[in-house]
Amino acid sequence: MKLVTAVIKPFKLDEVKAALETFGVKGLTVSEASGYGRQKGHTEVYRGAEYKVDLVPKLRVEILVDDEDAADVIDVVVKAAQTGKIGDGKVWAVPVETVVRVRTGETGPDAL
Repeated sequence: MKLVTAVIKPFKLDEVKAALETFGVKGLTVSEASGYGRQKGHTEVYRGAEYKVDLVPKLRVEILVDDEDAADVIDVVVKAAQTGKIGDGKVWAVPVETVVRVRTGETGPDAL
């Protein structure tokens, strides 16, 4: 199994969720995140005063998938989250050793 993690722009969440549901993903976890990449934040103007925003608000989306689905899920997320502008985010996958469904005690792929 793999844990696919995506850091995306907040306004792209609905498109990413819809694309994943169409692909057949049954569940995901979303949490708020903030950070910066190459752009190192940005500046904004509030009441005439300019200030620097070092950490840009993002969403972290996590999806557990079978090994053979990981590459396809990554492609689905990238296509749905892409705007073509700086700060679109990142997507990566890491191996998962054990998964247990708390309610039933099911383990492995049955727990997905």
